[in-house]
Amino acid sequence: METEQVQVTFEQVIDRGCGIDVHKKVLVATIRGKGIKEETRTYSSFTESIEELRDWLKANEITHVAMESTGVYWKPVFNILEEDFEILLVNASHLKNIPGDKTDKKDSKRIAKLLLAGLLKGSFIPCKSVRELRDLTRYKRKLVGQIASEKNRIHKFLEDANIKLSSVVSDLSGAVSTRIIDAMIGGQEDVEELVKLRHGKMKSTVEELSSALKGNLTDHHRFMLELVKKSIWDKESIIELLDKEIDRLLKENEMVLDAQLLSTIPGVDKDSAASILAEIGNKMEQFPNEQHIASWAGLSPGNNESAGKKKVQESRQATTG
Repeated sequence: METEQVQVTFEQVIDRGCGIDVHKKVLVATIRGKGIKEETRTYSSFTESIEELRDWLKANEITHVAMESTGVYWKPVFNILEEDFEILLVNASHLKNIPGDKTDKKDSKRIAKLLLAGLLKGSFIPCKSVRELRDLTRYKRKLVGQIASEKNRIHKFLEDANIKLSSVVSDLSGAVSTRIIDAMIGGQEDVEELVKLRHGKMKSTVEELSSALKGNLTDHHRFMLELVKKSIWDKESIIELLDKEIDRLLKENEMVLDAQLLSTIPGVDKDSAASILAEIGNKMEQFPNEQHIASWAGLSPGNNESAGKKKVQESRQATTG
């Protein structure tokens, strides 16, 4: 018995649009709408080819463009097209769940059809200045994490040499610890000389510090400690440059006052304020209410209840694209 195929039709709410299927090396674009013939063309992902795509869309008076958020490959397309068209960057899961012909969920023809019907919901893409700020704050956050990992390596190598410095100081990055470690890297092996680097405010006694510094620090340990210290210094130098650029962007885009206001929130310092602005910008039109922004940030997991039992759901990660 043959199954009758149901044809799903949608009301057209956008006159002319384009659906783009984004791949690493090629872009498949389909234009569709009133007064133009549906046409599909393929372009490469190189800048010159994307500019040809832009010119083709402009020649056909396309007003809206929709594409799937595929990895990072959508970014160069977005950067070139954003000034001339209203662009909807569609989440893959949203596109998948829309009813209709699903034989090829990433097909540019289907994206164009859904776009004209007004069925696509675009992701929040902040303005260029906020995207640039986002690059800076996210890179800084990565470097801060890497520095923390490097400091853990210092602890690892000292423990490997049976140097128990972390047992008698509160912070291996503190002034006394830094002087002692630098002296050991420089070849100082006399524990009595190392103990002299202690200051009177330390809680541990001279005897305790002396016992903690007796170990078997080899040339290999010194070499590795020196490399790790250099790695930390390099990363801290980059963070200084990032901080200057972050301050410049905040000032140029009139977000310094916004950052200062955010800093008045308990637990939000200057760095946190800059990160908040980098993620959501300083314009709230894209978020209808506080519940919406909490959901976007991944802080409100869904309420999955079945047969009177609630299933635990973890909060998703905030959007990082």
